[in-house]
Amino acid sequence: MLDFDLAELYGVETKQLKRAVNRNLYRFPADFMFQLTEIEYNNVLRCQFGTLKKGRGEHRKYLPYVFSEQGVAMLSSVLNSRRAVEVNIAIMRAFVAIRQYALNYADLSARLDEFMKSTDIKFDEVFEVLEELTVQKKLYENRKPIGFNV
Repeated sequence: MLDFDLAELYGVETKQLKRAVNRNLYRFPADFMFQLTEIEYNNVLRCQFGTLKKGRGEHRKYLPYVFSEQGVAMLSSVLNSRRAVEVNIAIMRAFVAIRQYALNYADLSARLDEFMKSTDIKFDEVFEVLEELTVQKKLYENRKPIGFNV
């Protein structure tokens, strides 16, 4: 999750969140948090925000931090407030729900692959029969029709 999204959820300014994180950087190893590069920020995120407003302090001076699930959990110890704890509980539940959905999706995907393999064998038989029928039809194309012609 991005630092400005988390700051909005926690009800603090982004600079306050970043200040708290920077004071406790030892709690955030690379797999908990990282900072976006200039290219990532400009090419991926910036286009989603539209044009900058005029005036001082209306745009980002520093690149945003990105937090993993563990980093978000660590934020509750850095931002020591009741709202931070409540928001972290909600975010952790969301991560668990997403993980559960992904596991269910993987299981469903595996079952679908198995089904496709079994039906592919059956469709191979159907295609063989259709091919035989088209060959037989070609044999009868040049024959004269049977019956009474008007």
